[in-house]
Amino acid sequence: MTASPLTETLRIRAAAVLGDLALQSAAREQARELPHEWIRAIGHQNLLTWRIPQRYGGAGTSVREVIQWVIDVAAVDSNVAQALRPSYLLVEALLLAEDEGLRERWFPHFLSGGVFGNAGWEVGGANGSISSRIVPDGEGFRVHGSKYYSTGALYADWISAAALDDQGQIQRFIVPTDRQGVVRKDDFDAMGQRLTASGTTDFAHVWVARDELIPDALFALAPTERSIVTPFAQLYLAAVEAGIARNALTDAVHFAQHHARPIKHSTAQQSVDDPYVAYTVGDIAAHAFSAQAVVLAAADRIDAAWDLGLPQDAINHAAVDVAQAQYIAAQAALRAGEWLFDVASASATARGHNLDRHWRNARTVANHNPRHWKAAAVGSFYLKGTPPPFSGLF
Repeated sequence: MTASPLTETLRIRAAAVLGDLALQSAAREQARELPHEWIRAIGHQNLLTWRIPQRYGGAGTSVREVIQWVIDVAAVDSNVAQALRPSYLLVEALLLAEDEGLRERWFPHFLSGGVFGNAGWEVGGANGSISSRIVPDGEGFRVHGSKYYSTGALYADWISAAALDDQGQIQRFIVPTDRQGVVRKDDFDAMGQRLTASGTTDFAHVWVARDELIPDALFALAPTERSIVTPFAQLYLAAVEAGIARNALTDAVHFAQHHARPIKHSTAQQSVDDPYVAYTVGDIAAHAFSAQAVVLAAADRIDAAWDLGLPQDAINHAAVDVAQAQYIAAQAALRAGEWLFDVASASATARGHNLDRHWRNARTVANHNPRHWKAAAVGSFYLKGTPPPFSGLF
């Protein structure tokens, strides 16, 4: 299929942004320098609008196109890639909305360069439970509560979250981050993905207008239905892992070429001629290659489900393929992050090189949804025809 002129424009912009983003990315991570200007540039270059249909002013590209871009971003800075996840997920959710008014309301914000964050999980209670409350107040509502894992919130213009109303029903909303009572905290302290700005967001009786409410059905799963947004959300994490594997390969090659010395009992005069270094780099390359290949194959499966009109069977098969891709991509990124150190001796562990960030980042992303659950769900699908769990994580 021939790409639209806007798609080609976005590809050119993407290449330029990636070149800038790659500069000093390891140093930024080490110094914990939040990449505000790079994320702002991505928004301003309309690189969050790949999937917005052309009739609204977007490029109307495939899922594969977006996922390739996410891999490319993660291959130079996985923090930035993950911080952008809420923006892309909202676009996917809006594509499914039955209410045309929602697309007309929110797509223009993306097209004007807006960036979206997400204030999701809360501390305490069962996994996924919500204690935040939203109550009527005149022509709108007030929301009060505290959220953790607010991915990308510090970089965002808008932030989405959920609270319980007086009937105990989930109400989702999107408010501007500069609204009175919205407090974003830079308190994320994970060992990896340190710059995703995934800290705490407090809502202190924040005003929510009626047109800032969004249907819970766009994101939550009914017990008998699976949304195509869920496989996309999970594939996004796999794309970040595939990018991390590629980034580790880049650093392995560079270190072997410019820093490493052959071990004392090696017959090679330089590290690039050492067969074990060559083997190590080849192994990392193969895992990075396989991670990208399976992630893009799963993206094709999601595109195929869209082409078929999103029947439930096609969505289930997409979820299975995504689970397999996640399993492989996480494993590949973790292996690449570990084996990278085998291209050199103790010098590779010097903090100045910051080579440990690849494993730390891969491990942090992998912990979002443990890969053993993915493999077990895939096994049950093939053995007994059991659909993947309707947990929102498949």
